[in-house]
Amino acid sequence: MSRADPQPLSYVPEVVLKKRKSNEDSALRKRGNAEARKKSTREKFANLVKRPEDFVKEFRSKELDLVRMKKRVKLRQSSLVDPESKLLFVIRTHGAKDMHPRTKKVLQFLRLRHIYEGVFLKANEGTMSMLLRVEPFVTYGYPSLKSVKELVYKKGCGRLNRQRFPLTDNNVIEQALGSHGVICIEDIIHQIATVGPHFKEVTRFLTPFKLKKPDGLLQKKKKPFKDGGDSGDRKDQINELITKMN
Repeated sequence: MSRADPQPLSYVPEVVLKKRKSNEDSALRKRGNAEARKKSTREKFANLVKRPEDFVKEFRSKELDLVRMKKRVKLRQSSLVDPESKLLFVIRTHGAKDMHPRTKKVLQFLRLRHIYEGVFLKANEGTMSMLLRVEPFVTYGYPSLKSVKELVYKKGCGRLNRQRFPLTDNNVIEQALGSHGVICIEDIIHQIATVGPHFKEVTRFLTPFKLKKPDGLLQKKKKPFKDGGDSGDRKDQINELITKMN
């Protein structure tokens, strides 16, 4: 009895094999993405359900923020001295975790509603008092003319008729501030850097500067900058931070 001849192997074109491989990879990716979405959804709903002790802890943290605010004001209010410069640049460095509503209200008044936003402020006793109240959540200092120019040119935006515009059109600036003698971006820089007579109108026209997170310069510590933390007065060292966040 003769051995049967072996059956010839069927030929599969290379393009079909590549397509098959591509489909398999796509199916694996879709399966992985679906599992990741399910896991994310489970974690999201798990975080929505708070235990009673979580509410107690959150309440105590916020009350502690209020107590510390009152202590800072009581101990350091009388020590407020004339600032080294008339101009301040203030950056919000922390979110709303453990923040008392009174602290949040002061930050909103300063127009620092989001983390890594910055504003120019006129340094006076009232401003320093407010910064003292929100000190763990902000850092500030005295910006140089170079920093003012970099911020205004790179990140500057204005608000007119409830719309936000980049400072690329002097016509918009003149329309908003022309009645105050401010008609171009150089006039804006001059009013800010010298804390000129129309400083308030100019800074109100400008929206808060949206800065980027600086790698390695903020450690998420609410301790004062002089003690190795992120918050409080940096004096002229704020310029280094501005450069990294601009």
